[in-house]
Amino acid sequence: MAVSVSRRIEAQAGEIFRVLADPGRHTELDGSGMLRGPVASDVITGVGDVFVMQMYVSELGDYQMNNRVVEFEQDLLIGWEPAPGHGHPAEEEGPDGWGQRWSFSLVPDGPGATVVTESYDCSRAPAGAQEEMDGGKMWLAGMGTTLERLDAACG
Repeated sequence: MAVSVSRRIEAQAGEIFRVLADPGRHTELDGSGMLRGPVASDVITGVGDVFVMQMYVSELGDYQMNNRVVEFEQDLLIGWEPAPGHGHPAEEEGPDGWGQRWSFSLVPDGPGATVVTESYDCSRAPAGAQEEMDGGKMWLAGMGTTLERLDAACG
């Protein structure tokens, strides 16, 4: 089961989507405090794209995450599944990820406004990981902050 946070943003869906599809803007939005920036400046163009993010968390230090885009509907939906990358202790586990997914859905709400819902789904992750993350609930505050920052970035 996914956990989600929604926010109405006074911007058109296309404008919001452009920000979400640009990994170079993700550090500006990051409510977790873990993102350090993209490895490359490529914009996401569709399912199958992979963008690599530099990350930091005190328990692991600096590492990378490889994010494979698994959902992409222009101006409506974008989502990716992270997998451990260079410098991560689980890097040798391979590119398939951990059964986790981050996504953003955009629903127009009148002229010039959009309801954006950020979702985190760890239902396919191992039971121990799900328990450690409280079914994803540990990310809810950060997701709310991300949507606040997205609002500011598009305002």
